[in-house]
Amino acid sequence: MSPETLAALRGADTPTVCNALEHVMGGRTAEGFTKTPVVCADPALPPIVGFARTAKIRASSPAQKPAAEVRTLRMAYYEYVAEGEGPNVAVIEDTDFPHAIGGFWGEMQVAQHKGLGIAGTLTNGVLRDLGMLDEGYQVIAGSVGPSHAFVHVTELDCPVTVFGMSVRPGDLIHADRHGAVVIPAEHIERMAWAIDVVMRKEVPILTAARAPGFTVEKLKQAWLEADKIS
Repeated sequence: MSPETLAALRGADTPTVCNALEHVMGGRTAEGFTKTPVVCADPALPPIVGFARTAKIRASSPAQKPAAEVRTLRMAYYEYVAEGEGPNVAVIEDTDFPHAIGGFWGEMQVAQHKGLGIAGTLTNGVLRDLGMLDEGYQVIAGSVGPSHAFVHVTELDCPVTVFGMSVRPGDLIHADRHGAVVIPAEHIERMAWAIDVVMRKEVPILTAARAPGFTVEKLKQAWLEADKIS
């Protein structure tokens, strides 16, 4: 991914990126994005952009392995999410969802992931320790809760599903307080152009709508102007 593409993606919210992706694809789609509401650690933070490092967790029952094996898998997880050139995003499926009870994400995990240079987290699991998280690190989660219960990593580097969105290891993720979208590899380098087009097409319509004396005739003219932008 070029620096220009990364900058354009970081400068746009996820709804705009979804619109831009449709522009690149030549039509609308009902797949490739989250489909249920999310909560986030800090709604004011910029979007998360990066390549998915995937894992699965569970918290409703203890791990069926010796403690040493559980710790070894946890350390392997940290090695995995930090590898490569990045930017990397931790994408974690809580297999207890929609009845997730244990928070993997809180003060400790945020500090460790931020220190490792991870761009952010997308999970359908539980978030906790609000008000104690390191500034600048976004966690987009499925719920907020107080306990970690029996939470543990069960699988690494695997296809996952979060909020109805399928994610493969290495997929490019764009996520903010609205949810997330997967940007297919073949479309990545056209996204900066598409974001620019989408945003410029909105200008004539928004300008007309917010001006005094707005009418349907002025709306029609604004749409005609927008259609000329490419």
